[in-house]
Amino acid sequence: MSGEKFYRSKVIGVGGYLPDKVVTNDELSKTVETSDEWIKERTGIQERRIADESETTSSLGIQAAKNAIKNAGISSQDIDLIILATATPDNTFPATATSIQSGLGIKKGYAYDVQAVCSGFVYALELADNAIRLGKSNYALVIGSETFSRILDWNDRSTCVLFGDGSGAVVLKSTDYSSSSQILSNHLYSDGDYKDMLYVDGGPSTSNNVGFLRMDGGGVFKHAVKNISSSIIEALDTNDMTIEDIDWFVPHQANSRILDAVAKKIGIEKDKIIVTVDKHANTSAASIPLALNEAVYNNNISKGDIVLLAAMGGGFTWGSSLIRW
Repeated sequence: MSGEKFYRSKVIGVGGYLPDKVVTNDELSKTVETSDEWIKERTGIQERRIADESETTSSLGIQAAKNAIKNAGISSQDIDLIILATATPDNTFPATATSIQSGLGIKKGYAYDVQAVCSGFVYALELADNAIRLGKSNYALVIGSETFSRILDWNDRSTCVLFGDGSGAVVLKSTDYSSSSQILSNHLYSDGDYKDMLYVDGGPSTSNNVGFLRMDGGGVFKHAVKNISSSIIEALDTNDMTIEDIDWFVPHQANSRILDAVAKKIGIEKDKIIVTVDKHANTSAASIPLALNEAVYNNNISKGDIVLLAAMGGGFTWGSSLIRW
């Protein structure tokens, strides 16, 4: 249509927040049959952050959001959309995003949660991008926040060593279609046939308790490498790019073996991969924005860089996003 305006999303700020409490592999070895060497060899993880009793998914999210808003150079009152990706909400309802909205003192717009586990951030990013493209939002806050320590069986060494708590956030701004900096495309997928490979054995509809995380590690590894790689190929093909065009790859920080296998399969150089799993462990939906925040803070990512995000989580869910910074 003549005169119709086309909008795109531009990342203008990132922020992260981690609990103060650090738990090393050596500390875990005192309570569960494991060792620092065993954990590092199989996962690359050296330590993780654990929320204390006073901290919640929303309180972590509020701090990450404040940091992202500050780095964006805007006011919290400019935000008209908040999407929180989390598998560990404060309560069954209301949406934890509304608690973050209240904590930021925002009275306009709308806020809601999205649940796609470790893929949650790329799912939330697409939702916010779509809202901006439709002209429904000018400034969107996309958050990944998790307190996975609350759903871990601390006697199960195959899972409790893998996860940590934290929160990351980005601010998106509506920009003109012709802007050089923008989200180029998002690619999301799911297959519920594999839900029993990674799940929590509780919930309000099936039991009277929250439950614990359960995982088939070998099965998850195989599907993660295949699915993450296929979503990356889709993103590159859609934008008529090759892997050589990627300046930075910011994957979900599950474990180092998955990162290495994906890098080999798609043919990306290791020095282009942002890795934080050693310090953060797997923070589920928070891992990509936390890694993004660290990359920006360390001046790795610069204006004009092509940044690739990709993740897979329980469900299975998986997907990728391609951004021109």
